Amino acid sequence: MINLILTPLHYIYLIFIIILIFAMVKKKDISLLCIIGIFILGLAGTGSMYKSVMGVFNSFIYATKELIPTIFIISIISAMSNTLMDSGINDEMVSPFKGIIKNYWIAYWVIGIVMMILSWFFWPSPAVALIGALFLPIAKKAGLPAMGVAISMNLFGHGIALSSDYIIQAAPKLTADAAGIPVANVISASIPLVITMGIVTTTAAFYYLRKDIKAGAITNEYEIEETTGNSEVSMLIHSKKLRRILALSILVLFALDIFIMYVAKLQGGDATALIGGTAIFILSFISVIIYKENSLEKVTDNLVSGLQFGFKIFGVVIPIAAFFYLGDSAFTEIFGKILPEGSNGIVNDLGVALANNVPINSVVSASTLTVVGAITGLDGSGFSGISLVGSIAKIFSTAIGGGVATLTALGQIAGIWVGGGTVIPWALIPVAAICRVDAFELAKKNLKPVVIGLVVTTIVAMFII
Repeated sequence: MINLILTPLHYIYLIFIIILIFAMVKKKDISLLCIIGIFILGLAGTGSMYKSVMGVFNSFIYATKELIPTIFIISIISAMSNTLMDSGINDEMVSPFKGIIKNYWIAYWVIGIVMMILSWFFWPSPAVALIGALFLPIAKKAGLPAMGVAISMNLFGHGIALSSDYIIQAAPKLTADAAGIPVANVISASIPLVITMGIVTTTAAFYYLRKDIKAGAITNEYEIEETTGNSEVSMLIHSKKLRRILALSILVLFALDIFIMYVAKLQGGDATALIGGTAIFILSFISVIIYKENSLEKVTDNLVSGLQFGFKIFGVVIPIAAFFYLGDSAFTEIFGKILPEGSNGIVNDLGVALANNVPINSVVSASTLTVVGAITGLDGSGFSGISLVGSIAKIFSTAIGGGVATLTALGQIAGIWVGGGTVIPWALIPVAAICRVDAFELAKKNLKPVVIGLVVTTIVAMFII
């Protein structure tokens, strides 16, 4: 084992990780705690008040530079989504499914799969309104209660799609950076875990839903407006044929992006750039068609609206990510070379110390990452704490001699499934509002399937490690 002496910096960092976890358990925001942690680390390392103050700001800049591609892609996708909704093209994208949904079990799986696919490209937030408005009346007629629609949308969108995030890659970017590994490694390691979690959770949820429907415990007791989306009058593209052509063209363009990403082996930032560039061209082209002489102003308006959405989502992430980036190379870049000789970063050093003093195995590591990931999701955002699981995965993988990508992916899945909008009531409000169901009741319905899924997925991770 490597003989490494831990300094006060290491212990301060570790203490703050424990404080952050405790604060999340208490459902408190942790941004201020992270700011204080950055300042104290700087003060302990440099002994200078003004350098510590500068370090807080510089750590924000560092985190923003790391996250800006993700913030931009979310903003651009949101801007494009607004334009598609104004045009009515969104209506045509899902219209082929209206003739497929004949009964409640088909409705459950079709709505879920469509929600998952759209969420991969647009994220669940913009997809919720689209899916809810278009599929809810169809599901009601097929015998699927509003609660069933909400469960399906949650588990497939905020669960499977958001926790995997294979297209936009915001989640794996955050966890991979904290773990100090390439994004591609996290994505690759997450595939068997995402499949396990997805199949187990959605199947368990359908099993319980089917029992409730048969027992009459859950019915269409919620009044749902009979609407199939935008009216012909409100759609800025009145020609149904043109809307269909444009909808098909957009789907083809994104399918082509996926093909190019596969052939050219594009990952991470390059893959995000391809999707983002395509979205910008779609936004611009559709804007010219629907807004005509006002297109210049409307493109700007939608981009600004998208940026507001993006920074609203990631505003809470920046100070938290800034703290966790200090666990790796960012500390030296921001505060200078003040770590001891031979140090590989605070997190790596803690991992070495853990390996020297604590017997850690795959069972303990996987179980701990699942629990910590779930705890980070208690704030209801799903993203604000997943940098933490990357850092902890790095510590544990050092202790057991490998498995960092699998542990990182496991923590990411647990954090987002819990906090991204499946079992935390305040994160369920958008879906609950669209489906006209009680958010706390929806959380209660989701809880058991999600817990079962996490247990099975953790066991699978133990064997993979």
